Parts: sequence; C-alpha cells; structure tokens
Amino acid sequence: MDEDEFDDYDREVELALYREYRDVVGQFKYVIETERRFYLANDVSLERHDTEHDFYFELTMNDVWVWDVYRSDRFVKSVRVLTFKDVNVEVRGDKDLELPKELALDE
Repeated sequence: MDEDEFDDYDREVELALYREYRDVVGQFKYVIETERRFYLANDVSLERHDTEHDFYFELTMNDVWVWDVYRSDRFVKSVRVLTFKDVNVEVRGDKDLELPKELALDE
C-alpha cells in the first residue's frame, strides 16, 4: 500500500467514525473529553483524589460510546479512567447544533 492509498484509507475511516458519532450522539447525555480519548456517556462520576504531593482524577462512566478509530465495537458498558490531566465533562443540550444550509456538509 503506497502512502496516498494509506492516507485515503485513513481519511475514510475517520469520516466513517464522524458519521457514526453524528448518528449516536443524540442517545447520550454527557460529552467527556480526556487527554487521550473522547467519550459519550449516560452516567458520569468524576472524583478528585489527593496524594501526598499531587492529585489525580478518577472518572467512571456507564453506557459509553468511545471515539476510537481502532475499536471494532465502540459501545462499552462501563469505562474507568485515572488521569493526572484535565477532564472536561459537558451535559449535552436538548437540541443539536444545526449548521446554516450554506455551511452544511450533506448537500
């Protein structure tokens, strides 16, 4: 496989992942971002744990979809993440963002 074929394959896989995200995002309540992954979940618990010289976060999620190109099954029953980095948890709005027609991708 030459480099152009690999790049085309990589773009197609990423586009398929985005389309899957667009199809499933409405089924989830939370959007979660860590330094390594992006998740959609319906139940989230975030706890800060202090150590002697530092702290870390324990993130527990249930009913989860994982943004990961290399997973064959992105739907997961539960996920636990321990991290020293930032964690962003957002509650999704009731209405999805709609682009103006002149900016829409599907025309």
